[in-house]
Amino acid sequence: MTDSAPDQTDDAIHEDRLWRDDGWTARVIKNEDDDGWAVEMIKDGEAEPALVGPWTMGRDKKNPKPLDAGAFRTLVKTASEVLRRHEQQLHAMLHKRFVVSARGEEVTVTLDIVPDEDDPYADLKAFDAFGAQLAQVRVSAGFKLSKTSAEAWVESEFQKPA
Repeated sequence: MTDSAPDQTDDAIHEDRLWRDDGWTARVIKNEDDDGWAVEMIKDGEAEPALVGPWTMGRDKKNPKPLDAGAFRTLVKTASEVLRRHEQQLHAMLHKRFVVSARGEEVTVTLDIVPDEDDPYADLKAFDAFGAQLAQVRVSAGFKLSKTSAEAWVESEFQKPA
Protein backbone atom coordinates (compact mmCIF):
# COMPACT_ATOMS: atom_id res chain seq x y z
CA MET A 1 0.00 0.00 0.00
CA THR A 2 1.45 3.37 -0.99
CA ASP A 3 0.90 6.66 0.76
CA SER A 4 -0.75 9.39 -1.26
CA ALA A 5 0.59 12.93 -1.26
CA PRO A 6 -0.44 14.83 1.88
CA ASP A 7 -2.50 17.40 -0.05
CA GLN A 8 -4.50 14.83 -2.02
CA THR A 9 -7.55 12.86 -0.98
CA ASP A 10 -8.86 9.64 -2.48
CA ASP A 11 -11.46 11.52 -4.54
CA ALA A 12 -9.05 14.24 -5.70
CA ILE A 13 -9.23 15.28 -9.35
CA HIS A 14 -6.45 17.25 -11.03
CA GLU A 15 -7.47 18.05 -14.60
CA ASP A 16 -6.89 21.08 -16.83
CA ARG A 17 -10.43 22.44 -16.27
CA LEU A 18 -11.50 20.61 -13.11
CA TRP A 19 -9.55 20.45 -9.86
CA ARG A 20 -11.05 18.87 -6.75
CA ASP A 21 -9.07 18.64 -3.52
CA ASP A 22 -9.10 19.69 0.14
CA GLY A 23 -12.87 20.18 0.25
CA TRP A 24 -13.02 22.48 -2.79
CA THR A 25 -13.76 22.17 -6.50
CA ALA A 26 -12.40 24.60 -9.10
CA ARG A 27 -14.11 24.41 -12.46
CA VAL A 28 -13.09 26.44 -15.52
CA ILE A 29 -16.23 27.38 -17.45
CA LYS A 30 -17.09 29.43 -20.51
CA ASN A 31 -17.70 33.05 -19.48
CA GLU A 32 -21.31 33.79 -20.44
CA ASP A 33 -20.63 37.54 -20.61
CA ASP A 34 -17.89 37.43 -23.28
CA ASP A 35 -15.63 35.16 -25.29
CA GLY A 36 -13.35 34.44 -22.35
CA TRP A 37 -13.29 31.93 -19.53
CA ALA A 38 -14.23 32.00 -15.86
CA VAL A 39 -13.42 29.83 -12.86
CA GLU A 40 -15.91 28.91 -10.16
CA MET A 41 -14.94 27.72 -6.69
CA ILE A 42 -17.42 25.48 -4.89
CA LYS A 43 -16.96 24.29 -1.32
CA ASP A 44 -17.91 20.63 -0.85
CA GLY A 45 -21.53 20.31 0.23
CA GLU A 46 -22.55 23.74 -1.09
CA ALA A 47 -24.94 24.21 -4.01
CA GLU A 48 -23.68 27.63 -5.09
CA PRO A 49 -20.13 28.75 -5.89
CA ALA A 50 -18.37 30.80 -3.21
CA LEU A 51 -16.43 32.60 -5.92
CA VAL A 52 -16.73 33.12 -9.67
CA GLY A 53 -14.07 35.12 -11.44
CA PRO A 54 -12.35 35.60 -14.79
CA TRP A 55 -9.84 32.99 -15.88
CA THR A 56 -6.75 33.50 -18.00
CA MET A 57 -6.62 32.49 -21.66
CA GLY A 58 -4.01 29.97 -22.70
CA ARG A 59 -1.21 30.65 -25.17
CA ASP A 60 -3.46 29.92 -28.15
CA LYS A 61 -5.81 32.76 -27.06
CA LYS A 62 -8.81 30.45 -27.53
CA ASN A 63 -8.67 27.89 -24.74
CA PRO A 64 -8.30 28.51 -21.00
CA LYS A 65 -5.01 28.21 -19.17
CA PRO A 66 -4.96 24.82 -17.38
CA LEU A 67 -5.51 24.72 -13.63
CA ASP A 68 -2.45 23.85 -11.54
CA ALA A 69 -1.61 23.39 -7.85
CA GLY A 70 -0.44 26.98 -7.31
CA ALA A 71 -3.51 28.50 -8.94
CA PHE A 72 -5.77 26.12 -7.03
CA ARG A 73 -4.21 27.09 -3.67
CA THR A 74 -4.69 30.78 -4.50
CA LEU A 75 -8.30 30.19 -5.51
CA VAL A 76 -9.01 28.25 -2.31
CA LYS A 77 -7.50 31.05 -0.22
CA THR A 78 -9.54 33.71 -2.03
CA ALA A 79 -12.81 31.74 -1.89
CA SER A 80 -12.27 30.97 1.82
CA GLU A 81 -11.80 34.68 2.51
CA VAL A 82 -15.02 35.49 0.63
CA LEU A 83 -16.91 32.96 2.77
CA ARG A 84 -15.31 34.30 5.97
CA ARG A 85 -16.35 37.88 5.14
CA HIS A 86 -19.87 36.70 4.31
CA GLU A 87 -20.11 34.87 7.65
CA GLN A 88 -18.85 37.96 9.51
CA GLN A 89 -21.42 40.15 7.74
CA LEU A 90 -24.22 37.71 8.54
CA HIS A 91 -23.11 37.52 12.18
CA ALA A 92 -23.07 41.33 12.41
CA MET A 93 -26.61 41.46 11.00
CA LEU A 94 -27.95 38.85 13.42
CA HIS A 95 -26.12 39.90 16.61
CA LYS A 96 -26.07 43.42 18.05
CA ARG A 97 -24.50 44.59 21.31
CA PHE A 98 -24.50 47.87 23.23
CA VAL A 99 -23.10 48.82 26.62
CA VAL A 100 -25.20 51.42 28.43
CA SER A 101 -25.12 53.10 31.81
CA ALA A 102 -28.12 52.78 34.09
CA ARG A 103 -28.27 53.93 37.71
CA GLY A 104 -24.48 54.09 37.79
CA GLU A 105 -24.02 50.52 36.55
CA GLU A 106 -22.80 49.29 33.17
CA VAL A 107 -25.30 47.01 31.45
CA THR A 108 -24.60 45.11 28.26
CA VAL A 109 -27.66 44.70 26.05
CA THR A 110 -27.60 42.12 23.24
CA LEU A 111 -30.01 41.27 20.46
CA ASP A 112 -29.72 37.86 18.81
CA ILE A 113 -31.96 37.35 15.78
CA VAL A 114 -33.10 33.80 15.05
CA PRO A 115 -33.90 33.77 11.31
CA ASP A 116 -36.39 30.89 11.41
CA GLU A 117 -38.29 30.56 8.10
CA ASP A 118 -41.67 30.06 9.79
CA ASP A 119 -41.32 32.14 12.93
CA PRO A 120 -38.34 34.53 13.03
CA TYR A 121 -37.75 36.22 16.36
CA ALA A 122 -35.02 37.80 18.44
CA ASP A 123 -33.81 37.44 22.02
CA LEU A 124 -33.15 40.70 23.81
CA LYS A 125 -30.89 40.17 26.84
CA ALA A 126 -29.25 42.30 29.51
CA PHE A 127 -26.09 41.43 31.45
CA ASP A 128 -24.37 43.13 34.37
CA ALA A 129 -20.69 44.08 34.39
CA PHE A 130 -19.77 40.57 35.59
CA GLY A 131 -21.67 38.81 32.80
CA ALA A 132 -24.63 37.69 34.90
CA GLN A 133 -27.88 37.78 32.95
CA LEU A 134 -30.30 40.39 34.32
CA ALA A 135 -33.18 39.91 31.89
CA GLN A 136 -34.28 38.21 28.70
CA VAL A 137 -37.31 38.88 26.53
CA ARG A 138 -38.40 37.59 23.14
CA VAL A 139 -39.04 40.35 20.61
CA SER A 140 -39.84 40.65 16.91
CA ALA A 141 -37.01 39.82 14.50
CA GLY A 142 -37.53 43.35 13.18
CA PHE A 143 -36.75 44.97 16.54
CA LYS A 144 -34.13 47.69 16.07
CA LEU A 145 -31.55 47.71 18.85
CA SER A 146 -29.76 51.02 19.25
CA LYS A 147 -28.06 52.70 22.17
CA THR A 148 -31.27 54.68 22.75
CA SER A 149 -33.56 51.62 22.66
CA ALA A 150 -31.15 49.69 24.91
CA GLU A 151 -31.14 52.53 27.46
CA ALA A 152 -34.95 52.79 27.33
CA TRP A 153 -35.31 49.03 27.93
CA VAL A 154 -32.96 49.09 30.92
CA GLU A 155 -34.65 52.22 32.34
CA SER A 156 -38.09 50.54 32.02
CA GLU A 157 -36.73 47.78 34.27
CA PHE A 158 -36.70 45.38 31.33
CA GLN A 159 -40.37 45.62 30.37
CA LYS A 160 -40.98 44.06 26.95
CA PRO A 161 -40.57 46.79 24.32
CA ALA A 162 -43.67 47.73 22.32
